[in-house]
Amino acid sequence: MAESYKNYIGGEWVDARSGGTFVSTSPADPSDVLGEFPRSGPEDVNAAVEAADRAFQEWSRTPAPKRGEVLYRVAELIQERKEELARIMTREMGKVLNEARGDVQEAIDMGYYMAGEGRRLLGYTTPSELPLKACFAIRRPIGRIGLITPWNFPIAVPSWKIFPALIGGNTIVWKPAEDSPRTAYEFVRIFEEAGLPPGALNVVFGYGEEAGRPLVEHPKIDMISFTGSTEVGREVYTRAAQKLIRVHLEMGGKNPIIVMDDADLDLAVDAIVWSAFGTTGQRCTACSRLIVHEPVYEKLIEQLVADTEALRLGNGLEPSVQVGPVVNESQLRKIETYVEIGKNEGAKLLLGGERATEGDLAKGYFYKPTIFVDVTPEMRIFREEIFGPVLSVVKARDYDEAIRLANDTTYGLSSSIFTRNVNLAMRAIEDLEAGITYINHGTIGAEIHLPFGGVKDTGNGGREAGLAAIDEYTEWKSVYIDYSGRLQKAQGIE
Repeated sequence: MAESYKNYIGGEWVDARSGGTFVSTSPADPSDVLGEFPRSGPEDVNAAVEAADRAFQEWSRTPAPKRGEVLYRVAELIQERKEELARIMTREMGKVLNEARGDVQEAIDMGYYMAGEGRRLLGYTTPSELPLKACFAIRRPIGRIGLITPWNFPIAVPSWKIFPALIGGNTIVWKPAEDSPRTAYEFVRIFEEAGLPPGALNVVFGYGEEAGRPLVEHPKIDMISFTGSTEVGREVYTRAAQKLIRVHLEMGGKNPIIVMDDADLDLAVDAIVWSAFGTTGQRCTACSRLIVHEPVYEKLIEQLVADTEALRLGNGLEPSVQVGPVVNESQLRKIETYVEIGKNEGAKLLLGGERATEGDLAKGYFYKPTIFVDVTPEMRIFREEIFGPVLSVVKARDYDEAIRLANDTTYGLSSSIFTRNVNLAMRAIEDLEAGITYINHGTIGAEIHLPFGGVKDTGNGGREAGLAAIDEYTEWKSVYIDYSGRLQKAQGIE
């Protein structure tokens, strides 16, 4: 029998009202069961939103430095349990243990960072155009916030949302991904242990249609923050727009690495392999398009294939494993479909292109790292997000063509260029249409104190992390204090 877990609503652990459940299993070995979780519906979401509503006044009126102290305790507890959390994460969603540790470390860093913001939450003052009058702007909480998060970073991404939302004085209803509920459960337990007041953070487990949609549409939810696919993000945006509430979206990517002829090829190949096949390609910032300057194309491809062939697939808990499984059977089938599309469109399959079924790999959802060459911009594998270990390679005659190819996408999250030419590097920072640009580094590795997000179909203009996150989860309020003792009319009106 699988161990049963519950929703966390108003400081209490409770079953779904319907009694329905679902099971979380390991993608490396689906016989490894991590637990049975509530299959929440509209009634559960409503209960969680009501709990967040009841808790809002107390939490929002708690001085921000005191809110920060709670978050600091959360970060300390995560630090103490880093290894335990990482191992649960690897079992549940598949990424190798070192990457899972990095996922948890992001939450630790974000906790400390946002705890410190409790003593800042900076507004600003400005001179008035009138005498004996003060003008300043302060930050106020938005209210009750709904969070919908993905499975690929089951602690890091929620931490990007939960910590700034709480430090801003908001209360939260969180629906984590159905592929990583156990990791979410362990994360929420830490907030409870740290002394976060009941109702400030609530979690409802379940599926998008049954729990996510009611959360988006609930009349008392004042903001939705969603990270996931562009297709679902558009639906979230459309539904939330009916209520005229704030919506923050972080969605897909089709991220390019450009390698110029003067690049350090050893460094470039290391970065390409890490960016394309780290987390089994299941990152919104993963490199899925490689654009190579013609003079170094053959040499780079030879080295890239050799290094990719050397990667070891397996259960991410094994220290020597570098690439874990994809998250589930559905995602595995999607990758297989796109590989067939690439072959039918005329791309040349250079490496991989099939499930890994040797030995224990046959138990899980393993796909071999895959490289296509002779890819053209018209092909779907060049244009559409696959979210798996599939890399498409194209040639470029010069810098200008490389930039055109890099920007020829509906997405705009991360980007990279390898060159020793400082002039080209500086031009690329301006020319690449993306929210993130790396010079002589891969497309992954964002740090929590800088804004994270993209342009085009990657998002709707908002940013995670850094001070930008404070802007996402607070409202501006302008204050005017007239101490002249008489009515002064602005704009020069007599």
